[in-house]
Amino acid sequence: MRTAGILLHISSLPSPYGIGTLGREARDFVDFLKRAGQKWWQVLPVGTTSYGDSPYQSFSAFAGNPYFIDPLILAEEGLLKREEIESFSWGEDPQRADYGLLYQNRYALLRKAYERFRGQEPKEYEAFAEKNKDWLPDYALFMALKDAGGGMEWRRFPQALKFRKPEALKAAEESYADGIAFHEMLQFLFFSQWRELKKYANENGIGLIGDMPIYVASDSADVWTDPEEFFLDRNLDMIEVAGCPPDAFSEDGQLWGNPLYRWDVMKKNGYRWWVRRLKAVAELFDLIRIDHFRGFESYYAIPAKNETARKGVWRKGPGAALFSCLKEALGELPIIAENLGFLTEEVQEMLKETGFPGMKVLQFAFDGNGTNWYLPHHYEKNTVCYTGTHDNETTEGWFTKASEKELETARIYGGLNKEEGYSWGMMRLAWTSVSDLAVVPMQDVLSLGSEARMNTPSTRENNWQWRMKAGSLATKETEALAARLAAWMELSGRS
Repeated sequence: MRTAGILLHISSLPSPYGIGTLGREARDFVDFLKRAGQKWWQVLPVGTTSYGDSPYQSFSAFAGNPYFIDPLILAEEGLLKREEIESFSWGEDPQRADYGLLYQNRYALLRKAYERFRGQEPKEYEAFAEKNKDWLPDYALFMALKDAGGGMEWRRFPQALKFRKPEALKAAEESYADGIAFHEMLQFLFFSQWRELKKYANENGIGLIGDMPIYVASDSADVWTDPEEFFLDRNLDMIEVAGCPPDAFSEDGQLWGNPLYRWDVMKKNGYRWWVRRLKAVAELFDLIRIDHFRGFESYYAIPAKNETARKGVWRKGPGAALFSCLKEALGELPIIAENLGFLTEEVQEMLKETGFPGMKVLQFAFDGNGTNWYLPHHYEKNTVCYTGTHDNETTEGWFTKASEKELETARIYGGLNKEEGYSWGMMRLAWTSVSDLAVVPMQDVLSLGSEARMNTPSTRENNWQWRMKAGSLATKETEALAARLAAWMELSGRS
């Protein structure tokens, strides 16, 4: 079945409270998708963000981001008052998320909700805690310890806590009981609101696509709780870290700094950590895009002491055997494989063996070489076509920075021109391709330029901040956009 969707992270939704939430504007976007003939809404990872604000560097592979909890829903539930919400500053620019301000004020506001929640927990709370007991207590303690230590990394915890000595953990659970309960409440509120949003989307014919990073953050509850699953030394420091080698885009490569997995240990225990992780993610989303899929076949390992990714080695990963194990434990897996970057025949064979659809990105297609496999005439049906991803320029931005050769190829091959709009021409190529699924960023639907770019890899500033204008989902222009999209869905057989 041919379908289409739009990529827009939760953080990019309009709202008066500094960042997008799971509230009314999220439902407005679902309504827009429905009117526009779309079937999918793709978001980035929804975990608790850490230093750098990247959704790909989260404090937990299982927890949800408290920033996305909608304050107005809490007010309706009696946990907050409107004047309390309005008493905080949420930033000067409604189109940029100010994460420093959010860190300072959002948790202070949510503390007020906690004061009313404590002792009056709804009956669903106990069931939630029981269902998530394999990660929630450890995560909540982890966050409580970080709060008490001014955000310190877990490797700087007192030695007994760093190495998770039972007596130290028990004492900490007693000492930080209030902080633990606060973070457990935040997770209950996040997942309660997420469940309602997902239900609303599904009832309106919209499926949710979620992004799952292959790696977890070094400073995460995952590594602290299960250090034996990661490539660490006796002092729990990283030996090698994840990244990508130098290429045409970066002469130093990309030094991500994530801990690598002990695939040998994971294989012996039946990949139990991955079974838990994928099961949790599958409950959040209808379809899962796994980032850096090629890393399961072989991955680039960089000595932890290195300052760039120039010197590293390729090591073998678990391959398709991991997914056979996951399928046996969880059944059919609704996965999109992010198979971008340097791909060997072994990676291609692994993708073929799993049967997962891979990705095609049109911005990579126009180097003037007819054998470029991102050109639509090379596509197969079992693929997902994107104009660009969260790591790319917007299409309008791309047209201001691409080489003349790329621009000329795009004009000739795709018939792209200013009259139609470069974004709409590129989206037309995606929709009319043979790919079963076509996904376009909301920035391209809105024909926005470089100011709306979500992320620039290998940089640390001005990323993950872009947001839609307030009220932009309820205007005459939006209705015209929805009608234009719906017409293209009908014409391209994706409605």
